[in-house]
Order: sequence, then structure tokens, then C-alpha cells
Amino acid sequence: MINPRQFFRLMMIQRILVKHGLDEIVLATHLFRPVRLLLYLLPWNWVRTSQLPRAQRIQHVLEELGPIFVKFGQLLSTRRDLLPEDITDALTNLQDSVPPFPGIQARRIIEAELEQPLESLFQQFDEVPLASASIAQVHAAVMHDGREVVVKVVRPGIDEVIKRDMGLLMILAELAEKYSEDGRRLGPCDVVAEYRKTLLDELDLLREAGNATQLRRNFADMPNMDVPDIEWDLTRRSVMVMERVHGIQVDDKDALLAAGVDLKELAIMGVDIFFTQVFRDRFFHADLHPGNIFVVPATDTTPLKLVPVDFGIVGSLSESDQHYLADNFLAFFKRDYRRVAELHVESGWVPPNTRVDDFEFAIRSVCEPIFEKPIKDISFGRLLLRLFQTAQRFQMKILPQLILLQKTLVNIEGLGRYLYPDLDIWSVAMPSLEHWMSERVGARRLFGKSRENIPLIIERLPELPGLLINALEKAGGNPEHELKQEKQMEQIRKELRAANRRTVVAIVGGALLLSTAVLLGLDGYAPQMVGEAPLTAWITGSLGLVFLVSALRE
Repeated sequence: MINPRQFFRLMMIQRILVKHGLDEIVLATHLFRPVRLLLYLLPWNWVRTSQLPRAQRIQHVLEELGPIFVKFGQLLSTRRDLLPEDITDALTNLQDSVPPFPGIQARRIIEAELEQPLESLFQQFDEVPLASASIAQVHAAVMHDGREVVVKVVRPGIDEVIKRDMGLLMILAELAEKYSEDGRRLGPCDVVAEYRKTLLDELDLLREAGNATQLRRNFADMPNMDVPDIEWDLTRRSVMVMERVHGIQVDDKDALLAAGVDLKELAIMGVDIFFTQVFRDRFFHADLHPGNIFVVPATDTTPLKLVPVDFGIVGSLSESDQHYLADNFLAFFKRDYRRVAELHVESGWVPPNTRVDDFEFAIRSVCEPIFEKPIKDISFGRLLLRLFQTAQRFQMKILPQLILLQKTLVNIEGLGRYLYPDLDIWSVAMPSLEHWMSERVGARRLFGKSRENIPLIIERLPELPGLLINALEKAGGNPEHELKQEKQMEQIRKELRAANRRTVVAIVGGALLLSTAVLLGLDGYAPQMVGEAPLTAWITGSLGLVFLVSALRE
């Protein structure tokens, strides 16, 4: 039910739509059909004030409606699987430009959240913000120990604006699904619900601080990635304090060149860091536009570094998502479209009754033209988008985390090729993909951590017979793939025999070590009495170690 505030907001939206010549959107809805003639008699409908293309008019409408609608348009710009290309291109140009709120308000919010006077918290605090956006703004400050920090403060009253506009967006989405066939197909309620979750996540700066800390932990051992440290004692839901970054914005080519930065090295490093997040950690920064990435040039003692900021939007992948992406990218790289189709069916991404031959043909017809280009010019992001668009025809439901990944991938590719136009994305990505595949299916996956050896073997072992049975079932009645399936089955048999052998050796080694511990316990053995250990314990312990080392190295 529309409340009075939402009603007046709806009337304002109608006025802005009319102003930009988009009132046909409202007049076409079921709700306004009975009064369509009356609306055409209104004076402001007599003159069209805009002759711009449809996509640009939509862009201007969203910008005039304010920050919540601008951010919604930015989200929609990633949904090229849903909207026409001209509209998504226009939405990409939307600017989240919002006037800052007064510094005195920021001061009050900080003091209320941290329950201390500002002077006791910081040696210096600049009331003029460094940056301002729709959800929050950032101020520079100096701690009492001299460390420079930035203070992020949530915009006052933004939660009420979000509730009002999100409620209205959901009402409009429900009407679209109820009265429009296209609306039912596109699922606007799901899109609005996803957007609402994203906005609410951004409002919680504790969540953002947690995201930053996780990324910092993941890249603690990588000298080329530096994530700002969070001051947890000074961080609350509406206030976050973190280490200040001094660097060059990543798209400022002139400044980078003046600082002696190798743009090719920087582009390769950025792409490699992104794929490391996806295929090593399954946790990635999902808002990597140029304004959120800084570069710290190399010095005599430190290497070139990338420093991301603004961790409100992150993506995470399940192991099955990761498997889907890696296997599909590798299959695409080999132009094995049948394998791509089979992967979708096997993983349950499309219904099990999908005809693999039809799906293979659809993927081939869409993707083969892409491979007519030089391999260095092929876009991972565009390839993923084409895959999503094709799979949707076969009833695949695209999950939000994959949309985030596709959007971020497009940003990273665009930035990488802006810095170095001849960047070969594939050659940078392949080592990460191949390393992940070797970790997943190789011996390191089974014996990565010694204390988990036996549980991992036992966990993986039951999968192999099932894979063998599936391969046998799929091979039946398909002569043209018989040789291929036979090779796959032989590989599975080898893995099964090897896994059985490793299991037996590991279990025997474990049993011998356990026996050693029991013998030493019975004899009252103390750790310092090495020379007095019984001969039987020496023999069983040595054999146990030999068996375990053999299992690990095999």
C-alpha cells in the first residue's frame, strides 16, 4: 500500500518522466490505462522538451531523481543479460555525485557514535570532506600518535530516504510483474531485492571494515597489494576510521608516467591480483572502478603497489561457483563448446533435461565470432556475458555473485587495457586458472595439510566411482564421443587406483605412529628420554613416518 510520502514521490517521478519525454512508460502501465486520455489533456503533455535518444533520457531521469535511483541505475548497467545494450551503455555513464553534508554534522555523528569529544579522538580533523557520495562521505584526520587516517561517516537521514525509495521501487516492480509480460520475464522484484540488500550492506560500516580486514589478511604475503588497516576501536556502524592512502589514482596516466611507473607492469599486476582474489580466495572487491584504486610507485626499498579503497561491495563465490567459472573458461579457451554445455547440465545450472546438442550449438553460434579476433583482444567479461545470455534461453538463473563478478571483470579488463592497450588478459589469467585446477584435482588438493590427509582422502574417494558410473552412462549410445569418454574413464580409473593406494599407505602409516605412541605411553616414556625409548617403538615410529612421507610425496 502506498503511503502519503510515497504518493507524493510517485507524482514527482511522473513529473520528471514527463519532463524528459518518458511519460509513455507510466501511461502504458495497467494502473493508468483507464485515465490515459485525461493525462494526455494535461498541459505539460502538449510540448515535448527532450528529443534525445531513449537511453539518454532514462539516464537524465535517474540523475534528477537522486542518489538512490542513480545507484539503482548503476546496478542495472551491469545487467546486460536483461536490458537492451543502448540503455545499459547510458546507465554506465551515471555519476554518483552528491553535494557534501556540513562538516559540523559529521562531527556530531562521530561524537555520538564514539561517545567522546572529537578532540580526544583526533589531533586534527578536517571538516571539509575529501570525497562525498550518496551513502557516506570521507574526512581526513590525524591521530594523537601522528598517524594519518580517514574517517568515513554515513550520510544523516539516508536510511529514511532508502526506505522510502526502496518501498516505492518494490511497488513499481510488483506492478510490472503483475501487469507486464516483459516484467514477469525480467524479474524486477528480484533485482530490486538484490539492490536493497546491497544498499543496506553499504550502510553498515562495520561490515565494510570486516571486508577490508579479510582482504588485508588474504594479501598479507603479497608485496604488490596493500589494503589499508582499520582502526577497530574507532569503528561503529555509522563511522569507520582507517589508514589514509597516499597514492596516484590508477587512471591518471600522466601522473603515473611522471612517477616512473611501468604501465604494462601495472596492468598485468592489477589483472593478476583480481584473478588471485577469484581463484585463490573466492572473495573479491566488487567495486573496482578507477576512483577506488590508488597506485603507490616503487621506491628503493618497496615495490610498486596497488591500494584499493571502499570495501562496501564485495563478492564471494562458493566452491561450485569457482569450479563453474574455471572449467568454463578453460573449455572456452580450447573452444570445447560441448564441454561447456555438459558442465552446465552436470552442475545443475540448467535443467537436467536440457538437450546438450542444442545447448552446444547455441553457445557455438554466439561465441565462435568472438574467437575470430586475436586472442589478446578477447574480453573475459564479454565472454561471460555472452554465456549468461545464451544460458538464460535454456532457463539458467543467473546468481547475484556471478553478476558482480562479470561487472568487476569488465571494469578490470577496461582499466588494464586503458593502461596498456596490448594487454593479453588470457596469458595473465591462465597461470591462476591452471594453478587452481592443479590444486583442486592434483595430489596437493588431497594432501595439502598433513593433519587433514586422511579425512580429505576419505571425503574425495567416494566421488570417483560415481564419476566413473556417470561417464559410463553418458558414453552409451554416443559413438562419436566414445574415444573421448574412454580416455576420461581411463583417467578416472587411474585416479581411483592411485587414491586407493595412497589411502592404504596413509592409514598404515597412521596406525604405526599410533602404535608407537601407545608403546611409549605403556613404558612411561618422557620426551627427554630419547635414548631410552624401546627398540619396538623406534621401529614402528620409523616405519610410520616412512609410510606417511611416501603417501604425501606420491
